[in-house]
This record gives sequence, C-alpha cells and structure tokens, in this order.
Amino acid sequence: MRNTTITINQTALAHNLSTIKHTLNPDRPAKVLAMVKANAYGHGISHTLSGLGEADAFGVACMSEALEVQEVCQTLDMDKPIVLIEGVFGFDEWQLAREHGFGCVIHNTAQLNFAIKHPAKPDSFTRTVWLKYNTGMNRLGFDKDGVICAAKALHQAGYKLILTSHFACADEPNHPITAKQIARFDEILHILRTDIDTDIQASLCNSAGIFSQPDCHHDWVRAGIALYGGKAVADRTAYELGLRPAMTFGASIFATHQLRTGESVSYGGLWTADKPAQIGVLSVGYGDGYPRVVNGAKVLIIKENQPYFVPIIGRVAMDTMMIDISDLSLNVGDEVLLWGDGLPAHQVASWANTIDYELFCKTTNRPTRRTVV
Repeated sequence: MRNTTITINQTALAHNLSTIKHTLNPDRPAKVLAMVKANAYGHGISHTLSGLGEADAFGVACMSEALEVQEVCQTLDMDKPIVLIEGVFGFDEWQLAREHGFGCVIHNTAQLNFAIKHPAKPDSFTRTVWLKYNTGMNRLGFDKDGVICAAKALHQAGYKLILTSHFACADEPNHPITAKQIARFDEILHILRTDIDTDIQASLCNSAGIFSQPDCHHDWVRAGIALYGGKAVADRTAYELGLRPAMTFGASIFATHQLRTGESVSYGGLWTADKPAQIGVLSVGYGDGYPRVVNGAKVLIIKENQPYFVPIIGRVAMDTMMIDISDLSLNVGDEVLLWGDGLPAHQVASWANTIDYELFCKTTNRPTRRTVV
C-alpha cells in the first residue's frame, strides 16, 4: 500500500475555534462565522465540520459549496446557518439561496435587485443580508454612496443588515491601509445606524483581524486560516497564538539507495553527492499536493523520540521525493512528516515561496485521508 496520508485532527479544530472565541471581547463576544470554503481550506468538508460544531455559522464561496456543507450538516444532525460570502452568481442561484435559507453577501447592483424584487421569506436566514462595503481592498463591494443607498433599499424591503468589509493588510502589524479601512468602516456603520436602523450589525475581522484588531470584532468575525492552525499574522506563529495544526501530511520511505561521490538525483540532476550518501525515496510528490519547487526544504523524522530535520534533495517529482538519510539509520517503512505538528505548514510554504493557505488547498485526493479525535 502506498503509505501517503493526510490526517485531520478534530480536537485541534475544536481547540482552535475555542482559542478564537477566548480572544473575543468577553463583555460582548462576537459570533464566529467559520470559513469552510475551498473544501475547508483543503482539509475536507466531511472531515472538518464535526470539529467546528461550536461555530455560529459556516461561510462558503459559492453555491456548490453551500449545498455540500448543508448536506454534511444534515448527516451530522447539525443545524447551522450557511453564508455565501461572494453572494449569488445569477438569479437562479438567488432562488436556490431563498429555497435553502442561505445567507448572502450582496456586493453589486444585480444581487441587490434580486433581493429587493424577489424578497426572502420573513423567517428565513436569507432575510439577513451581509452588505459589502469596499473600504480599500478594491475587489468587491459598494462605494460609500452606493452602500448607503443599498442599505436604505434593503431596509425598506424588510431585510436585516450586517455591514461587512474585508481587510487587505491586517496580517501586517500597524499597516497604514488597515487604519484607513477601519476609519472608513466605522464612519459608514455610524451613518447606517443613525439614519437607517440602530440594530444594523457589523463584520470586519478575518483571522488576522481577530488577533491584530481586538477593537474591531463587532458582531461577527470571520475565522479562516486560524481555524486550521495556519499562520494568521506576520509577527507571530500559530503556536504563539495558541493554535494547533489541524492537518498532518505524512508519507513513508519505500526505497533506499547508496550513492557514490559525484552521482546526482532526480530530474535535472540538481543535487549531486559530494561524498558517499544514502538517500531515502518517499511515496509522495506534487501529485499529492507537495510543492514541486522548494529551496532548502526539510522533512521531520522522529527516531527514538528525537526529532530530526532531514533535507529534501533533488527535484520533487509527481509521485516521489528524495531525502538525504546519510546521518540516520532508517529503513523502508519509516514514517516521515511533511508538515504538521513539529513542522508547521507555513515553514514549508516559505521554502516554496508561497503561503500555507495554498499548500492546504493544493492537497489532492490521492493521499489516504482520515480523521482523528
């Protein structure tokens, strides 16, 4: 059996959610929208929802994800609101959202018209609209005048409103764009609550904002990478924030070779032995989701309760990668950690010049997936 595994830890997910909740203002704790878009950041919807059962709602990017999350929730006997954070992509999807009771972000005129001309039932969660204000991300959302007009129209149509926006640079401490976004958001929120409805709610913080902007938690926070034990802010590791990795990516040695001085390894001959060496071949590659290009990357091997960081040598292939095990006595079948507890994914991501979000999302269905509690 090809022993390449991705293990999702339900206890770690629950711990991370609890850590996030304890970070919120205890006098007026925000609700947590647990982001499970992109197949729960590559962790797998069916493998994660149980661990996130204490979330107040689930957030997804599109209708197909919403329907999958709803189906899994039903199998788990879990009743949670589901929010489409990019809203609907057409009138047919608005009809589906109304039918299934999904919450929707509204960030453009077409979506606004769907909601006003074809209102959701008064007792439906779809009756609560997440109104997107573009405070500086410059990606989605209404401008200042547009968001006020949209809020008035939605309020008159009987909708409850949650003003929302998205930070561009909250992961970088004291970034000037963040301060501008907060000021713009606060200004509009004050106007809406003064001129339209004092009960209008607000949601501004993503994972980075939860930890870096404690005064901006408002009524809802949108937790994403932090739920999975990823790196949420630039100046602190997930471990320093009290988070645990939810995903363990592992493989095993399935062949070993002795190399003579001057022999090279893998495609392109990028690594050459400068002395006699022993290599281990792992049953994992970019076909499983490990990045093809890594510079200075290592794997973690636990031997006799001691951690050893062993270098990857040569180019990672589709199905295999090679490690230098000259200094260790290892055998076929010995287990190797690619990322997880002890070797965080953000460290691997730095070797690949990317972020841990991308590593998680690029894991494929080929490794054996399993869940532990």
